[in-house]
Amino acid sequence: MRELILTMAMSLDGFVSGPADETEWIFSGDQEAIAWKVENAWNAGLHIMGSRTFQGMASYWPTATGVFAAPMNQIPKAVFSKQGPAILQAGETAKEGLQPGAESWGEAYVASGDLGEEIARLKAEDGKPIIAHGGAAFARSLIAHGLVDQYMLMVYPLALGKGLPIFSDLSAPTHLKLISSKVFPKGSMAQIYRPA
Repeated sequence: MRELILTMAMSLDGFVSGPADETEWIFSGDQEAIAWKVENAWNAGLHIMGSRTFQGMASYWPTATGVFAAPMNQIPKAVFSKQGPAILQAGETAKEGLQPGAESWGEAYVASGDLGEEIARLKAEDGKPIIAHGGAAFARSLIAHGLVDQYMLMVYPLALGKGLPIFSDLSAPTHLKLISSKVFPKGSMAQIYRPA
């Protein structure tokens, strides 16, 4: 059975974006942190995300050339959407300038059933871990339903004061065990947790 790893960037005060979806601070330019994130992206057997995140990524990654483009394009995807297969229209891009693996966006598995049942089915498949990318509402649902096996949080040295949290839908405190942490030159810190 493969694990589900939730990977999220967050501010020091626990927000994954500002109140108007501001995320420019995530792209800090810390090359060591970027290399760590790319290495972990390659560790996925499947990238999963909510429909809004999927639409944004499907319109960007197929023609992108940055260091994240290869793992984001070449590793299979699943999108969680009540829209059903119609969501895959977001994965259709112009044929010009497509990167290797870009067709995977249009071939994504569409999970439109019960969240717990869909995740259980994906976990039962053979292969490398499932990496969940969010957005915030999707991450909150995964957390609230106890579906996350590991949290891979990149915490940035920035306090936003307000924004979108991912731990706001807990019915009770959730205890986590710190597995590892790594500090990067510009002050961001990768923290890996498992449910205690």
